[in-house]
Parts: sequence; structure tokens; C-alpha cells
Amino acid sequence: MKRISLRSWLTALTLCFVISSCTQKQVSNTIPESVPEAEGVSSRAIITFLDSAATSTQEFHSFMFIRHGKIIAEGWWNPFRPELKHTLYSLSKSFTCTAVGFAVKEKKLSIDDKAISFFPDYLPDSVSQFLGDLKIKDLLSMSAGQRRESSTMNDNWIKAYLETPVEIEPGTRYRYSSMASFMLSAIVQKVTGEKVIDYLTPRLFVPLGIEGADWETNPQGINTGGWGLRLKTEDLAKFGLLYLNRGSWNGKQLLPKKWIDEVTSLKIYQNPNLTEAKRDSSNDSVQGYCYQFWRARHNSYMANGAFGQFVLIMPDKDAIVVFTAESSDMWGELDMVWKYLYPGIGDAPLPEDETSVSEMKQKLTTLALPVLPKNIDEEMSSKISGKTISLAENQKNINDMTLQFRDDICFLNIRTDTASYDLSFGPGSWQLGETTMHGPSIFARAFNNLNGLPPFKTAGAYTWKEDRTLELTLRYIDSLHTIRLTFHFNDKKVEVDFGDSTAPGHRVIKLEGSIS
Repeated sequence: MKRISLRSWLTALTLCFVISSCTQKQVSNTIPESVPEAEGVSSRAIITFLDSAATSTQEFHSFMFIRHGKIIAEGWWNPFRPELKHTLYSLSKSFTCTAVGFAVKEKKLSIDDKAISFFPDYLPDSVSQFLGDLKIKDLLSMSAGQRRESSTMNDNWIKAYLETPVEIEPGTRYRYSSMASFMLSAIVQKVTGEKVIDYLTPRLFVPLGIEGADWETNPQGINTGGWGLRLKTEDLAKFGLLYLNRGSWNGKQLLPKKWIDEVTSLKIYQNPNLTEAKRDSSNDSVQGYCYQFWRARHNSYMANGAFGQFVLIMPDKDAIVVFTAESSDMWGELDMVWKYLYPGIGDAPLPEDETSVSEMKQKLTTLALPVLPKNIDEEMSSKISGKTISLAENQKNINDMTLQFRDDICFLNIRTDTASYDLSFGPGSWQLGETTMHGPSIFARAFNNLNGLPPFKTAGAYTWKEDRTLELTLRYIDSLHTIRLTFHFNDKKVEVDFGDSTAPGHRVIKLEGSIS
């Protein structure tokens, strides 16, 4: 046998290292950047959109515009930031569907499988024909045949779902159901032995370079499926690119093209009685439903979630728009895309426009949500600092609160029977922090769903108003909602208005207390 010299061995080893390094550099999970005009998009159109957003009633948290696989515009409204995750609400459903796609690819299930076949131990005493006919594809297309959601989210969600009557033939009528998406998550966990987030990690998150994802669970440790996933804005853009490229990422086919086409094609109309003309003139909510994705105007489709979380994919334009937000008119967000951004997308590169690009970048780097004005009342701050506000029995189960002021920062302690929470607020500016106190959510009644999640990121600001009134704003900046506390001081009597942005009309709960 020919002996290999040490020099030759080191040379070969070095060559392998160089080749490996070059390969890693070529296969990047970071989305490249470009300027709009180079990708055939007008910077002026983006500027017009940003100006409109600044004067609209929409509350945007982040925005990303992708063309030809490159980021041409991105921005975050302070205190939201690029490195923060964001609650996605029902946009999570599209990731649950993706997990189903991987399970189909690996032949762990078929979309024609019957739902009851996975949970024989949780079936009702009598299985109706429609329940027996319910298939995975009916859960995917929001046509499971139930007229209402299951009545409980505290005990066994699978059992509760299967006990909810299936009154309409599955596959024939649209009815939006987050619990149907939960059942998809439960089925994936049943056939893979892993939670959806764990199953997706090596198949989706690692290849796309998505790190730090977390997902709410039910009491049995099953990801909620229909909501509860938290990801960063660029993670959503990567997800959109995977679908825009029909399941391909960096030259590797992660999901079959046939599956992507099947998932994103029309399956059922939300309102089948609309004429084509009426549907064309309506908003994107009636363009049809796919498999845990929505159809949109201009031959587009989207993943979306409550309060305006969107990944809008426009295959005809090779473009993606991503939003996170807290919007009271989520379809109005898409109207702005079609009115301002879409017309600015051309078929070929546009002439350079350095002036507009510079203006656009300046606007994108200075985006900010309104913050309470800086107004410090040193006399009142000193008077109440360190004093405990004992509260009468209330539906928030808060026993007492303590306010302290140090170096113009307002510190608030909230104490319940079981926990104590410390929060901080800046004077006319955001004071960043974190807390284990659960923030507002439209799924707050879901028992134990936030167990196991890390502390929540917050941004707090305060201001003193006339009549000895202190106003605090606490934003959950890896969620999307806000708590507002207004303290009205009258000698030793204190009235606290407790409101959050999920409440209808921002309704407040009044807490009565006294300073001790």
C-alpha cells in the first residue's frame, strides 16, 4: 500500500475545508437585498404606501417587500424590532398545513384518511355518518361540517371536538374553524410522535434558517395548530419564498411542487352565492379558501392571521408582501397593497432613482408607533411613590398595585393571589423589559396554552395628565396587543381603568382601590 505523506494529507484536508467553506457561503439562508428599481419596482410606490400608512387607522408593526427573491424594502415600527418574534394568530394554520405536507410526503398519512381513525379512544358513544366521513382534507379546507366550535378548551380538546355534532356533509360548506386546525396538529403529532414545531424543525425551520420559534400548546402538550406560533418577520418572508418557489429552497426540493400547487389552489368559496362580478369588486376575504391558505385578488394567495398578520404571495409578479400588525381592519391592509404597491410592480428593471431610494430608506428607518407625551409630575410622583394601592375584589384577580418612581422611570408591581409582576415605563419613551404576566389574547380562555413559553418582551411608557391622572401603556412587543392602565387619584381613593386592545371598542374594566 502506498504511504501518504503528512504534507499530502494536510493539503487534501485543507482543500476539503476550502470546498466546504465555499459551499456554505454559496448556500445562504439570508434573503439577499436589492433596491426596488433594480427589481422592477418603483420606490415612489413604496413611499406612497408608507405615507398612507402613517395617516391611516392601521397599526403596522413590520413590513417586508420581496421581489425576484430579494428584499427591496423592510421596516419595523418602533418599539417593534427585526430580532423580535411576533404572534401570528391564524397565520399559524399555514405552518400546520406544511407539517401535514411533510407527513404526506413521508407517507405517514393521506389527506383522504378519516379523522376518527386516529383517535379511537376519544370517539363519542355514537358516531354519526358525517363524523365517520370527515377526512383530513375537510379539516384542511375548513369544510368539516360543524356549525359551531367545540364547547370547551379546558380539558381534552380532541374529545371535545369529536363530540361536537357534524351536521353538514363534510366538504360541502365553508365554516372557519381554528379547532379544525388544532385537529390537524393533533393528527400530525399522533402519526409522527412529535409536536408540530418539533416535526417541522429539521424539515422546515433548519433548512430555512429559522431559529427561536415557539408555539402554544394545549393541556396535553399538542401545539394549538390554528394559532399560537411566534416567528420573526424575515422568517415569514422565507416561508413565503418557499411557497413562491413551489417548495424549493436553495436548490433543494423540500416539498413536492404538486403538493404546493394543491395546497394553494381554490377548494371552497366562503360565500358561494356571490357572482364573479361581485366577488371581483369585494375584498380578499371572499376570494376562496385553499388548504389553510386563502386565495386573494390578482391570482394571489396568502397566509393570514387576526389583526393583520399577512404573507401575501403574488406568483404572477414574483413578489411577496409581509405584514405584522394590530389592525382593526385587516382586509384594509391588503387594500393598501393593491392600491399603492401593486401598481408599482413592473415587468422589467426601472431606471435608477437614487433620490427616491434615499427617501424611502429614511422613512423605513424612522418608522414608529405613537408614544405617550413626556409629562412628569414630580409632586404627585413623590406623593404616591412606594405606596400600595389595595384593590377591591375584581375580575382581574389583582390584590394590589405599587407604583415607584426612580430617575423618572415608573415601576409598577402587580400582585395577585399566586404571583407578583414587575413592570417598567419610560417618560414619553419606551422602557424595554420582559414579564411572565400573560398579555391580552383572543385565545386567553385556552387553558394552559402559554405554559412553557419564555418571558414576554414588553415596552412601557407613561405620562401624567391633568387632574392627578397617571396613564400607563404596556405593549407586548413579541405579541401584538397592548394594556392601558389609567390611575385616577382622589386623596386616598384610587380608580384604575384597566383596558386592553383585544376588548371590543377597547372596553375598560374599572378597579376600585385605596392607598394604604
